[in-house]
Amino acid sequence: MKKIILMLVCLPMFVFACKGSKNVEETTVTPPSSITKSSFGQTRDSIAVDMYTLKNENGMEVKIITYGGIITNWTAPDKNGKYEDIVLGFDSISGYMRGSPYFGALIGRFGNRIAKGKFSINGQQYTLAGNNMGNHLHGGLKGFDKVVWKAEPMEGKEPALKLTYLSKDMEEGYPGNLSCTVIYTLTADNSVKIDYSATTDKETIVNLTNHSYFNLNANQGTILDHMVTINSDKYLPVSRTLIPTGELRPVANTPFDFTTPYAVGARINDTTDQQIVFGGGYDHAYILKGDGKLNLAATVVAPSSGRKMEVFTTEPAIQFYSGNFLDGKLTGKNGVKYVKRSGLCLESEHYPDAPNQPAFPSVALKPGETYKTSTVYKFSVVK
Repeated sequence: MKKIILMLVCLPMFVFACKGSKNVEETTVTPPSSITKSSFGQTRDSIAVDMYTLKNENGMEVKIITYGGIITNWTAPDKNGKYEDIVLGFDSISGYMRGSPYFGALIGRFGNRIAKGKFSINGQQYTLAGNNMGNHLHGGLKGFDKVVWKAEPMEGKEPALKLTYLSKDMEEGYPGNLSCTVIYTLTADNSVKIDYSATTDKETIVNLTNHSYFNLNANQGTILDHMVTINSDKYLPVSRTLIPTGELRPVANTPFDFTTPYAVGARINDTTDQQIVFGGGYDHAYILKGDGKLNLAATVVAPSSGRKMEVFTTEPAIQFYSGNFLDGKLTGKNGVKYVKRSGLCLESEHYPDAPNQPAFPSVALKPGETYKTSTVYKFSVVK
C-alpha cells in the first residue's frame, strides 16, 4: 500500500557514550507528529476513498477517511499508558456503505431531527426526506456522511487535515450552494479539535456535527459503567418520534441530571420516566451556555480503563445518545459485535428541529455570513 508521509516535526535520535565507562546510555525518543495517506478502497460509484492517519508525539492516532469525513479509529491511553482504539467503526469501506448508524461521520446539512421533514424560509416551504419515523434525520438519504470530501493536509507543528465539500443547491432538498470546510487537528495534549465553517449563496439552514461513538474501555463491553457529567441544568424533552416539544425542562430530580457524575446505566432503564421510555434510554439534547466561547460541555470517565474524555464546544447544545438502537447485528472492527449500548455519542449542535421552533436559537445562514463552530475532544487519564 503506497503511503505519502508528511513529517511535521523531525526529532533525531542520539546515542550518548559516557567517556571512560563501559555503559552506553540511549535516550528514548518519541516518534514525531505526522500525517500519512493510504487507500481505503472505492465507493460503489468507483470513487477512490483515502485514509489519513494523524499521529502526535505521544502516540495518539486518529484515522479519517474522505468518505463521510469519518473518524474510523482513535487511540487514547489507559491508566497504564496503553494506547487503544476507543471508537466504533468498520475495517473496510463496505461496512460504512452497508447501513452504518453514522459511526464517526460528519453530519450535515442538519444534524439531528427536523419534524416531518419540512421547514420554511421567508414563507417558502422546503420538503426533505422523512428517513426517521416520518421525520428528517442527519441530512437525509445521502447526507454529508455519505459523500466523498476533498482532503488537504495542513502544514504546521500539529497534524491537521482540511476537508471541503460543496453541497449544491437543493441537494437533499436544502436551498443554496453551501460551501463547507471541516478541519481536524490533533494536538500535543491529546485533543482533537474540529473546526466547522460554511458559506451559502442563498438563505439556508446549517447544523453540522460529528457522530463518533465512544467506548473508553477500548470497545470491550458496553458503556453502562461510564461516568458522565454534563454541564447543563436543562434538557429538551421530546415526543414519541423524538422531536422536541419546545419545553426546556430542568434536569433536577430526573434521570437526566448529570450535573454530578453518574454511571450511564444507573438510571437508563427507569421506565417511570416517560422521556427514558421515548428515547429507549438517553437520546436528548442538553442546553449549554451557547455564548460562542469554547466551554466545557461534558466529561466521561471509564473507571476500569482510567480513560477520561472532556468535550468542549462553542455550540448551544449537546446531544447525549447512549447507543440505544445498536442491536448486535453489526460486526465492527476486529470482529466485534456492536450490541446495545456498545458506545455513546456526545454531538455538539444547535437545537433539534430549530427551523420549526422560533424560540430556539436560529440555524439560518444567509449570503455574506459565515457559519463557524468548534468542538474539542480532550483525553487524559484518571488513576
